[in-house]
Amino acid sequence: MSFSAKVKEEICRETDFSKEEARAILSGVMKVSGTLAFTSHKQLNFRITTENAGIARFIFKILKEYFNMRTQLMVKKNNSLKKSNMYMVVISEEMGARELLEQVGIFKVDDNGTMSISYGIEENIINTDKNKKAYIKGAFLGGGSVSNPEKAYHMEFVTHDLEYANSLSKIINDYNLASKVIQRKNSYIVYLKEGEQISDVLSVVGAYNSLLEFENIRIMKEMRNNVNRLVNCETANLSKTVNAAVRQVESIKFIEKEIGFGRLPRNLQEIAELRLKHPDESLKELGAMLNPPVGKSGINHRLRRIEKIADELRKEGR
Repeated sequence: MSFSAKVKEEICRETDFSKEEARAILSGVMKVSGTLAFTSHKQLNFRITTENAGIARFIFKILKEYFNMRTQLMVKKNNSLKKSNMYMVVISEEMGARELLEQVGIFKVDDNGTMSISYGIEENIINTDKNKKAYIKGAFLGGGSVSNPEKAYHMEFVTHDLEYANSLSKIINDYNLASKVIQRKNSYIVYLKEGEQISDVLSVVGAYNSLLEFENIRIMKEMRNNVNRLVNCETANLSKTVNAAVRQVESIKFIEKEIGFGRLPRNLQEIAELRLKHPDESLKELGAMLNPPVGKSGINHRLRRIEKIADELRKEGR
């Protein structure tokens, strides 16, 4: 089971909410994954389509328990083996589709009694914090997904109208989040890409078990990344130290061959002989071997002087 499916399954297990919250959930689901149609007899039909059987059962149960509607649940088989079955909750006009669509804010009626489709999100649907969270929950069930946190941090809500996408993004951002909207082919995507913000959305929709799993994975990934950074840093420092020691030994040997150590100042002779005897020791360890001991910066300064002398000798020999 994908991580998205786990989140949706957990959301669908929660059934203890008010009728207002149920209405907000339905509104979110229906706006995202609903289809409005008219029969040949000019009867209105509304269909909610999902690939998730649990979501279909959840919607069916809400309609029955909170709205006293006995809807039709259908399964459409796919010919392709790679695709899941499609589950449809069908609400006909005889079942009360027109009244329900008005209740959940898909239809709106003006002062003249004219009915039209609302492409935004009606304020009376999300007039409390609980209702707003319920709406986001419904929108996620209808068209949301979240990537496996082991691979990437990405959550998105697929919608089919720019006005609606901007309205949904604004509601999500009321919780100090930073969702954005982009167009993908004929759809408008509300998305978040930061792990911490996705955690916050999981909390908003009440998927607390999924949130704990997400956070555990996020912590483990952060620990692995920190370890990798430390190892890479240590490797780079070790490589730098080894390269410097090889370069120093080559310079010392070149000086010894060209002019001998006798031409060097006493303090440079000491460190040159010490470096030849101990090519793998650190600067700090070399300094501790001198009498009196010399600090790391002092050893580094002497070895740089030796390298400079070697470079000048190489230039003279050209």
